[in-house]
Amino acid sequence: MKEAYIVDQNFENIDFSQLEKGEYENCTFRNCNFEYVDLSGFNFTDCEFIGCNLSMAKLMKTAFRDVVFRECKMFGLQFNDCNGFGLSLKFEDSALNNSVFYQTSIKKTVFKNSKLIEVDFTEADLSNAVFGNCDLSGAVFDSTNLEKADFRTSFHYSIDPSLNRLKQAQFSLSEVHGLLYKLNIEIDRNS
Repeated sequence: MKEAYIVDQNFENIDFSQLEKGEYENCTFRNCNFEYVDLSGFNFTDCEFIGCNLSMAKLMKTAFRDVVFRECKMFGLQFNDCNGFGLSLKFEDSALNNSVFYQTSIKKTVFKNSKLIEVDFTEADLSNAVFGNCDLSGAVFDSTNLEKADFRTSFHYSIDPSLNRLKQAQFSLSEVHGLLYKLNIEIDRNS
């Protein structure tokens, strides 16, 4: 069975429980529902998802190349199952709670104004990533490459410097306690 090749299409307000498997290039998906949809083996290149719900979608060998997610609900996604070749993502104003990036190489990824609550970044390569104004409550960083990553405007993170690579990573003074939590010391935030 030949897979579809769809290019330069706009999809709006569609429930994709029966999305045609194939390759989507330069497509826009606006206010579409992908919740629990099996996207295994799909290829998305230069695509944009705006206001979509992708929660719990299955991503086995799914390819995301230069894909932007804006205002999307993306709970419980297993990005570690994606096709790693050319994996390139950008997230803006999205919620990725409980998603997993275990051992995923996503250098230079931009997370902007997003909720990354209890996201698993264990052993991921996030070098040069930007976390702009993100809530990282309960996010797991363990053996994660965070070299040159920018956390200056993000908050609620807990990162153990002895377990992660942080060379030239950037943090704000107001959130430095997120790097010192393991020492069990008290930091006076009023001084």
